[in-house]
Amino acid sequence: MTRTNIDINDRLIKEGMSITHCKTKKELVNYALEELVKIKHRKGILKFAGTKCWKGNLDKMRTM
Repeated sequence: MTRTNIDINDRLIKEGMSITHCKTKKELVNYALEELVKIKHRKGILKFAGTKCWKGNLDKMRTM
């Protein structure tokens, strides 16, 4: 794990700790980073929505 000193908006820290119930700033920052990564991954997957990038037969796969 990397140790880093950063300036963070106190209002956002207070609000973030309130809505997440994180007990420490470190816990809050790690939680926020995990959520950001999840959101970005989902957005990356969503760009394929409506495209026919997958070929296969789900019914056939379900019977295997």
